[in-house]
Amino acid sequence: MAPVSLFASQPLLPAVAMLLPLLGQSDARAPYPPSPVITGVTFDWSTHRKLAPGSDNWPITWADDDHQYTVWGDGGGFGGTNSLGRVSLGFARVEGPADSYKGYNVWGGHDGENPATFGGKSYGILSVGGVLYAWWGPGSGNAFPAETRMLRSTDKGNTWERSEWRFTRDDELYAGTFCNFAKDYAGAPDEYVYSYFLRGTQWAMNKPGGVDLARVPKANIMDRGAYAFFAGLDKNDSPIWTKHLSERKPVFEDPNGVRTASVSYNIPLRRYLLTTEHTETAAGNLAIFDAPEPWAHGPRWPTIITGATSGARYPFTSPANGSARTARTSRSSSRTTTTGPPCGGGS
Repeated sequence: MAPVSLFASQPLLPAVAMLLPLLGQSDARAPYPPSPVITGVTFDWSTHRKLAPGSDNWPITWADDDHQYTVWGDGGGFGGTNSLGRVSLGFARVEGPADSYKGYNVWGGHDGENPATFGGKSYGILSVGGVLYAWWGPGSGNAFPAETRMLRSTDKGNTWERSEWRFTRDDELYAGTFCNFAKDYAGAPDEYVYSYFLRGTQWAMNKPGGVDLARVPKANIMDRGAYAFFAGLDKNDSPIWTKHLSERKPVFEDPNGVRTASVSYNIPLRRYLLTTEHTETAAGNLAIFDAPEPWAHGPRWPTIITGATSGARYPFTSPANGSARTARTSRSSSRTTTTGPPCGGGS
């Protein structure tokens, strides 16, 4: 495959308070060599829309009803503000095409269709078989890594149940996010759901930063005993899986640090795109890496870009207004070989 440059020609995010600017090539701080497949990425700033001021996080997934579902924190969601309709955790639905989409607060938020019944934060949401799943942690700040549970909704976000099992701070595993494929998980390479987690015990810029990988049969997402964790590659570069957390190995590391992570699959390019925040939190530090498989390890995640996106030219990514957190859906990238838009944001 000849090298390409990604261009986000669709709106970058349905309803967030921060979008990302034009970015150049990788800089000297990149932990791995440049990507031989994707030479750069450009975000179309003219598509910026600000529909949920004050709300942040915004992981997103594409469901079987052709709508997209997303999660926000600490705000009123669509039509709300930092105070109007404010909830710690809310779920929303995005309807319509990229040039005329509308957002609806499903659970919590301003004029929400249903009240929020508990708080917390989520950085990963997924639709599989018409069912929504989300990784969840309690509270904000250092309360967030105290435990990580799975949420499930069988009615498109109107109600949610939490798993009885959990990962704890002692497991050094938190801020789970899913690898998203196409509509309702179509196009996945096998029968597994892949989840990525930050490695650490504190909600901070962990240095060096590590990302762990787990997989579970998509029919058993709520079953803790069905999860296996990446434990390295064998001599044939095939992944090794273990049921024991103590035997796991990070699938990605960055000496610059990692505080958030997001992964999705670009169907035309047949590449997995990993996005992280590095070096300093809330400073607009974005990095994007790509790989041929979800269990790529170390240098098998070559660098597309890594650098700062903040500054006077791009005030939405200033330390006062938000950080370079992104999540992506395959809804747009499944239609063109040159589109891989981020669909997440900051506060």
